[in-house]
Amino acid sequence: MNTIHVDVVSAEESIFSGEARFVALPGEAGELGIYPRHTPLITRIKAGSVRIEQADGSEEFIFVAGGILEVQPHCVTVLSDTAIRGKDLDDEKANEAKAAAEESIKNAKTDIDLAKATSELSIMLAQIAALRKYRQKK
Repeated sequence: MNTIHVDVVSAEESIFSGEARFVALPGEAGELGIYPRHTPLITRIKAGSVRIEQADGSEEFIFVAGGILEVQPHCVTVLSDTAIRGKDLDDEKANEAKAAAEESIKNAKTDIDLAKATSELSIMLAQIAALRKYRQKK
């Protein structure tokens, strides 16, 4: 069976390392699908879900808050400051963070404050969407 080695790494830890048949994730210009022997590629990724179809047919979902993707013919590496396993996503925390980001947008005094709050809101919305996607697959 054709597989590709996948590593998903956050600033704190290795989130996933294993063999996969297929990987899908949110590229900067749209959704990317990666199979074994994919053409080498380095690109930025947006906040969203990384879906890994493992060699045994099971699926692993991981939320990433953006980052870098490197693809080699036999290896995929996802580097992200924040990466959370689908099973560890917390709906309540994500909604609280979303509300806090919305409040920060309302109270922003400078363009920099507004940009930070908008970015945080975007990440929280992507995390909530990833959580919904994960729950639908379960």
